[in-house]
Amino acid sequence: MSIRQNNYGKTPPGNLKRLKELLLKSGNHICADCGAPDPKWASANIGVFICLKCSGAHRSLGSHISKVLSMTLDDWSDDEIDSMIEVGGNSSANAIYEAYLPTGIKKPSPETSHDERLSFIRSKYELQEFLKPSLRITTSGKSTPYSSESQKSLGSFRVSNNISQKKQVGMVEFIGLLKVKVIKGTNLAVRDILTSDPYVVVAIGKQKAQTMVINSNLNPVWNEELMLSVPHNYGALKLQVYDKDMFSADDIMGEAEIDIQPLITAASVQEYTGMLPDMQIGKWLKSNDNALIKDSIINVVDGKVKQEVSLKLQNVECGELELELEWMPLQQ
Repeated sequence: MSIRQNNYGKTPPGNLKRLKELLLKSGNHICADCGAPDPKWASANIGVFICLKCSGAHRSLGSHISKVLSMTLDDWSDDEIDSMIEVGGNSSANAIYEAYLPTGIKKPSPETSHDERLSFIRSKYELQEFLKPSLRITTSGKSTPYSSESQKSLGSFRVSNNISQKKQVGMVEFIGLLKVKVIKGTNLAVRDILTSDPYVVVAIGKQKAQTMVINSNLNPVWNEELMLSVPHNYGALKLQVYDKDMFSADDIMGEAEIDIQPLITAASVQEYTGMLPDMQIGKWLKSNDNALIKDSIINVVDGKVKQEVSLKLQNVECGELELELEWMPLQQ
């Protein structure tokens, strides 16, 4: 993924038009799960438009169940938009996923707690508890075709077979989203004959995201934005650089850890005091205990809390990495 603006990034104009037309359909102006207005996220494989809070719950299910994309930050492929259009949006999806909503079970509201929201979304999409029984996909650990009635009723409605595996995922409370912009690498280590094919993996807990591979380049420029949900009991943001190999395991090209506590603390101050003018509000100091090349400055930029990070990669002969972090609270 590359830098994205509010014009849907690099999504082709024709696809952008189709996506906007879908948004105009009845039911797509509110979140499919909690009813919050003006949803700016979507589950591309399920085919629903969702709000920021529900997107965090969807992410916790795993991309094999719900592939979450931003309507304004992510680049949409032809297949992803085709899938959304085939479903038809929130009303069509909910007619299936909430066909048999038991009496006494209420949908979340925009103010519902994260735990209640996640429980409902897991029951709805992962466990399929509100589907008509004949539409549920049963499996014993491998993909199983839909029943004939399911095929007839769902038509082209795309549902991942992995949903029915009912993988047990612990309840995780998320406090916000961390946008990691991987800008560039400098003087990275050689892992092939004269060069490397680097890519970057970032992780918080069990969540991971990675950049594209840039072939034959020791000074790659990615300018990619990766999104991670931050759990209540978060640790360091872990970063690793790898060399992509075709016929063997990818080689490590260095690693580093980023303490996100200063960013979250600064963001909390900004949330508490309200909208601040563009200014510096925090700093993560360079020391012998971290990988910083220089002090890491935290700024408010157009109301957004961002942190500039320059790192010297660890456990490798050479290499530096430049990043920008942005904190996105769930209330946003």
